[in-house]
Amino acid sequence: MTAELVPSVAPVRLLPVPWRDPHTVSPARLADHIRMLEAACSENPRSADLRTCLGLAYAMNYEVYKSMDALELAVGLEPAHFFAQLKFAELHYRLRALVRAEEETLKAVDLASNSFEFSLARKQLQEIRRLMREGTQKPEWTKPLATPAWMLVAMTVILCLAVYWK
Repeated sequence: MTAELVPSVAPVRLLPVPWRDPHTVSPARLADHIRMLEAACSENPRSADLRTCLGLAYAMNYEVYKSMDALELAVGLEPAHFFAQLKFAELHYRLRALVRAEEETLKAVDLASNSFEFSLARKQLQEIRRLMREGTQKPEWTKPLATPAWMLVAMTVILCLAVYWK
């Protein structure tokens, strides 16, 4: 492994360079990063920084569930970690779970400690709200489906009986 792949154990408040532009990292190099980050996370299980980087690497590799787990764990380990919160919210935003993304981004806005972090969170919040206004979101399944399901069954039975009696 090269020296640039070795993670630092000290808190990282700006993400490592390879994560800033996903198109500059080859799949083989990304796989190396993921393996290295998984090993680093097993050595330092309480590091929210490493979990955040691992979540980003998984997301870049299109492993959404692993990314969600890593970012959720990072936020759980250190609730005041700005980048963990922001990237957790961004993953929801990219999955178009906009209501949850807005809630999580508002938490990131509260955690922002300087103007750079604040502007990142505000831009993300503006984009989420723009998409919500335009109706670009997944529907929330908050209503029970039992009544419509029973109505469908009843209508099917009535149609079958009507066809049978003719």
